[in-house]
Amino acid sequence: MASNYTCRACSRAIFTPSSLYGQAKSIPRKNILRNLPQSHRSLSSTASSSYHATSSLSAEKKPQPKSGGLSAGLAKKLREKAPLMTETYVAYGAAQELLKECAKKGDYQIPQAQEKNGEIPTDETGAHIGIGTGWWYDTLGLQPTFINWAQITFIHMYMLQVRFRMFPSTHAPLWIQHLTNHCFYAAEDRLVVWHNTNSNSLRQKYLKDIFAQWRAVLLSYDEALVKGDAWLAAALWRNLFAGREDVDYVQLAQIVAYMRRELKRLDAATDDEVANGLWKFSGDPSEFAELVKRPSKMMQQNEKA
Repeated sequence: MASNYTCRACSRAIFTPSSLYGQAKSIPRKNILRNLPQSHRSLSSTASSSYHATSSLSAEKKPQPKSGGLSAGLAKKLREKAPLMTETYVAYGAAQELLKECAKKGDYQIPQAQEKNGEIPTDETGAHIGIGTGWWYDTLGLQPTFINWAQITFIHMYMLQVRFRMFPSTHAPLWIQHLTNHCFYAAEDRLVVWHNTNSNSLRQKYLKDIFAQWRAVLLSYDEALVKGDAWLAAALWRNLFAGREDVDYVQLAQIVAYMRRELKRLDAATDDEVANGLWKFSGDPSEFAELVKRPSKMMQQNEKA
């Protein structure tokens, strides 16, 4: 479903020919965000939160206004007669909060980007390196870079999108669209604030690249959701680890277990629990360190046979 919805923040770039894409089918991940001429402009492209989520997605439930008056009565009548007209505002505000929950798992900062004439550190490929903490960086060993932030965010966005598909068919597309939009607003904001990427054309190239990766994530994780854990591990290896050969497979199994648990939690949650914008992911993959070391029951049965 989600492949039909394109982030408006980068749709213009998607259909604009790019010289980089003329040379190759996609931009190599290792070349993204090399050192750039720095400018010290600070701006945020993240849209403001102008609306507040209501307690229910259901078009049939009619929330009672807290106070009387003409405006409250009009709002009530509007929800009764045209609930879908107000649903987009509900989805907008709640999806913004949900995106923050997805993005904070891989959050990082680059202090040098805020300093006058500061030199941003880079890795061996020239990608900007920031300062980040948490399991994904400290234990898994990923570098706090823009592309790794995007992939960690995509994992959590994907799990929420799976849950959005369970919403009524008239509501689900709005929620998927707003979550995707907020992701790319946040990505563009990060490029400006922490990477000093003040060139609009250059930002669009980066957004175009990660949008292509987002579509690949949706395709590979959807396939894995149906085919099993081995497929999910392979999809994570391709997307999160970019097919590296030095991956710790125990940690990879931990991420698979973490995703399965969070998907189960989302499946058990009510629409209201997700749509209020207050959903929180529980813990991190480190909680499955012991579980993934246990022998598989299926493997033990095969050995006995």
